[in-house]
Amino acid sequence: MAFTKADVVAQIADRTGLTKVDSEAALNAFGEVLIDALASGEDVKLTGLFTVERVERAARMGRNPQTGEPLEIAAKSGVKLTAGSLLKKAVA
Repeated sequence: MAFTKADVVAQIADRTGLTKVDSEAALNAFGEVLIDALASGEDVKLTGLFTVERVERAARMGRNPQTGEPLEIAAKSGVKLTAGSLLKKAVA
């Protein structure tokens, strides 16, 4: 079972004493900050929790799996999330 956004909002509200509306606003603001930082090429590091960084993938040659014909796969950006020490310890 997945932990949904509503579950996260409820947990934040319970642990901070904020209302669910305020907790959701804070979570949404965090998401916006994360997106803005990555879009501008900056990494986001929350010490102990995780690091999120933008990665560039180079263009490369691939194959069409149905025909076996070679094709060029364009360069693109991606996102890499690396777990921090607290997350690693929590799941170990």
